[in-house]
Amino acid sequence: MIRDAVPAADAARIAEIYGHYVTHDTATFETEPVSADDIWARIAGVQDRGLPWIVAETDGRVVGYAYAAPFRDRAAYRHTLETTVYLDADARRAGTGSALYAALLDRLRTLEGSAHAPVHSVMAVIALPHPGSVALHERLGFQHVGTVADAGFKLDRWIDVGYWQLML
Repeated sequence: MIRDAVPAADAARIAEIYGHYVTHDTATFETEPVSADDIWARIAGVQDRGLPWIVAETDGRVVGYAYAAPFRDRAAYRHTLETTVYLDADARRAGTGSALYAALLDRLRTLEGSAHAPVHSVMAVIALPHPGSVALHERLGFQHVGTVADAGFKLDRWIDVGYWQLML
């Protein structure tokens, strides 16, 4: 089941999912765990802008989440959003990421009542290498539009960042 995130109900579980990537992976460049209160504020901040933050549940347990946020805060960028998806480590390769992303993109295509409507394009920023993430985005129609070499340093190594774009 895919539904809108509820900050008070979902923040702790989302922080748990995200925490795995913060401490064990380069998918995010954050290096310190993020509290449930901080996640609550992030969800509310996205939703207050009229943008979607959604979760996937299996057997009543949140197993992943996806959201869209401004790509950049300058006014001319307002119709381009950055998309994000994270899954519980045990939920990968089960179709959950594809289902979450498809639902997110559907919501963005019909977005109304937000300063970002209509959404013209979405950007995915992927730390490389992450072949599963690249495959997911390309399956959904995203195209690679550039790479920044050695953009971040985490887990004792330099990490490239790739940009994938989908025109809506």
